[in-house]
Amino acid sequence: MAYSTNFSIEDLHFDNYGLIPAIAQDWLDGSILMLAWMNKESLTKTLETKNVHYWSRSRSEIWRKGATSGSIQLLKAIRFDCDNDALVLSIEQKGSGACHTGEKSCFFNEIDINISHKKEKEPNPFSNICSDLFNTLNERSNSAIEKSYTNYLLTKGSNTILKKIGEESAEFIMACKDQDKHSISNEAADLIYHLQVALLHNGVEWRDVLSVLESRRRK
Repeated sequence: MAYSTNFSIEDLHFDNYGLIPAIAQDWLDGSILMLAWMNKESLTKTLETKNVHYWSRSRSEIWRKGATSGSIQLLKAIRFDCDNDALVLSIEQKGSGACHTGEKSCFFNEIDINISHKKEKEPNPFSNICSDLFNTLNERSNSAIEKSYTNYLLTKGSNTILKKIGEESAEFIMACKDQDKHSISNEAADLIYHLQVALLHNGVEWRDVLSVLESRRRK
């Protein structure tokens, strides 16, 4: 990974209006939250304060994200692309969400490209699979679905959930012992699923786990 230790805003390529596109991305699970625009001044304010500032093309003014809504964005990291003409902001989103509608992400409208025309809800392609899985489990806990295995486990409680974690752990160990890559992948997926059910049952968020991993990453 290349780090720009001598970075200057002048190194970036702004368009003819003095703007550069900036994608805001969740610092923990990688969800794409929104796209906005920055000029040199808003980028400077963002770097100085670690509170994300954008340029409003409709109002022709700098705006601090969340100044009125309270849904502020705290800058964790920033990257620019190989052409120096686009930014990705790794941010911690506060408040209800990045979108003015209250959604976590502005990108919740989907164009149907499924040629089989199935109507099932597709997973969020802009979030990692584990985070999306936990969100689905959380939905199941709030709205039970008939014959749902997740609801079955949550209803049965700790003994059943923990027993399944023990079983899945043993199966994962045996798959590793046999060096069966296909089985290892499947058993690992089963283990992660049951771990998340246990987390949910105990009121622990998946993001709490990600936060611990993040805190350990640079140690």
